[in-house]
Amino acid sequence: MSDAQIGLLVATPIIIGFALVLYRMGVLQRAGTLSAVITSVAIAAVLFVSQ
Repeated sequence: MSDAQIGLLVATPIIIGFALVLYRMGVLQRAGTLSAVITSVAIAAVLFVSQ
């Protein structure tokens, strides 16, 4: 596993956690939270496979 893949495995849960915290604080709406989570997972999956 390369350094880039390890970075993706670390960064993606942090992004998802940050989106969930913002949702619980009332900063993000449900659609924005889902969009952030789905987009970050999709980007991480594409980059993980392409590395």
